[in-house]
Amino acid sequence: MLTLNTNVSALVAQGHLAKNQSVLSTAIERLASGKRINSAKDDPAGQAIANRMTANIRGLNMATRNTNDGISMALTAEGALDAIDDNIHRIRVLSVQAANDTNNDKDRASIQLEIEQRLAEIDRISEQTHFNGINLLGSGAKHIAIQVGAHDGQTIDIKFSTINKNSLGLDGFTVAKKDGSPATESPLKKLDDALQKVDDLRSHLGAIQNRFESVIRMNTNMTTNLSAARSRIEDADYAVEISNMLRAQVKQQIGMWALAQANQTPNMILTLLQQSLGR
Repeated sequence: MLTLNTNVSALVAQGHLAKNQSVLSTAIERLASGKRINSAKDDPAGQAIANRMTANIRGLNMATRNTNDGISMALTAEGALDAIDDNIHRIRVLSVQAANDTNNDKDRASIQLEIEQRLAEIDRISEQTHFNGINLLGSGAKHIAIQVGAHDGQTIDIKFSTINKNSLGLDGFTVAKKDGSPATESPLKKLDDALQKVDDLRSHLGAIQNRFESVIRMNTNMTTNLSAARSRIEDADYAVEISNMLRAQVKQQIGMWALAQANQTPNMILTLLQQSLGR
């Protein structure tokens, strides 16, 4: 039907042009950004899922950094414990030497001087072993919670013990003899007990480090899988978007030609009227 007041063909062509322009703009935006979802209108549910995945990925990345800090803390304490171990071993060697009756009182007094220096060094190491301002081996047992996951409650505790001459039972330790008996009862047993306490803490720290390394591997694996899943949801498929863009461009060109033809309808009607009136 030919009408002058309403050019239906032009309106239809304009509608299709607008639709094709929207498809073309969306394809170009996705190609430029690399994302299929650039705003909530593109995929409301997909955007919500992708945002939650992003939160988890960023949380896991930070948790991995936290876990590495935990390993560094454990290594700091273990290095100090190794030095304390060396001092106790030296004290034990000196105690074995002092137990030999070929030594006189002056010899034992000289040995005792080194032992006292070794005990003082144990206390110094204990008080000066810090990680980011936290004293790890000084007075008072400490439980340090390491956040190893992206959610509440995903923590692992590092349990530190006080390691000094007093906690090791070596305060007042002496190899000097009085009335033919050692001043310190069972000195070698005391030293063996002290070594055992240090070794127990070192074993705990070693096990914690192994656990932390396992956590890092798990976090890395989870981050990789979540990143891949998020990519499938929000990233643009370039093959699809290029195809959409080219198709929309062709349709737009055809639509513009169709609109131009539709806009000729009033002129065609006017020409027909003029021809009819001219007869």
